[in-house]
Amino acid sequence: MTVNPVPTTQHAIRVDASGGPEVLRWTEVPVPSPASGQVLVRTAAAGLNFIETYQRSGVYRMPHPFVPGSEGSGTVVAVGSGVGNGVSVGDLVATAAGSGTYAEFFTAPAEQLLPVPSGVDPVTAAAIPLQGMTAHYLCRSTFPVEPGHTVLIHAGAGGVGLLLTQLCVSLGATVITTASSDEKKELSRQAGASEVLDYSGFADRVRELTGGEGVHVVFDGVGKDTFEESLRSLRVRGMLVLFGGSSGQVPPFDLQRLNAAGSLFVTRPSLAFYTRTAEETRWRARELFSALDDGSLSFRVGATYPLAEAGRAHQDLEGRRTTGKSLLLPQ
Repeated sequence: MTVNPVPTTQHAIRVDASGGPEVLRWTEVPVPSPASGQVLVRTAAAGLNFIETYQRSGVYRMPHPFVPGSEGSGTVVAVGSGVGNGVSVGDLVATAAGSGTYAEFFTAPAEQLLPVPSGVDPVTAAAIPLQGMTAHYLCRSTFPVEPGHTVLIHAGAGGVGLLLTQLCVSLGATVITTASSDEKKELSRQAGASEVLDYSGFADRVRELTGGEGVHVVFDGVGKDTFEESLRSLRVRGMLVLFGGSSGQVPPFDLQRLNAAGSLFVTRPSLAFYTRTAEETRWRARELFSALDDGSLSFRVGATYPLAEAGRAHQDLEGRRTTGKSLLLPQ
């Protein structure tokens, strides 16, 4: 089932070998066909995420060649066999589970689609799936944040950081963040952070702000550079939620340290295991779109790039020159 003729070829970003941003090549590739249970989407926007830099550089091994990207929004233009009546050609959707979203068309599992409500801009919709649902599962499922909790969020002006701050504040928590510049600190305060700290010596400052107790949870997407001080920022039986590694991967460490530091918890979650069913995925999407609609949550699109300039976008992301969400737009 299709609407309008779908071309057989398209422009996309292709990676033929691991390397720096220069390996992101703008080229012509075939338009994929949706397999059973999948849909084909004409891309409105693709989300830029740190995991794609790991895949590009070889930190995460990938079969070559490949088209990067798992997050995007757009219009369904074809459906594969076995797709239920809940998804139709012409639907505006977003997803964090697409295949090859750095392209003019991409495929995605029908069960992992977020229906985009009317009134939501298709480009804005691309900013919601990965970072929005990541922020949601972190504070609603991995560590359920409650009134009275004090939380530390690293990279408070980043895409996840801004959303996670807003969600934690709406749940009644006091939020402390870290940020690397005055501009980013101000963005974090606008999102609701009560204190915004420099990265240098943040653990001592956290202890001061909490009367020596420490925080209930640290949400850490920075990784190697912040890990040790994140542990020192926790109170007894606190949890370190390590959900990324923008500064590099945390090396192995002795688990016995968690005992001596106060029966601490460390977990390394990922979105795939918190969106295992269509029901769970849609629950998270409903709460996010509802918060967007009632004004308790805002999504900041910090930058947009032509899809053909994905290499420049990766340079900015790795150089920590971005705030909020960055999107790639087909021309």
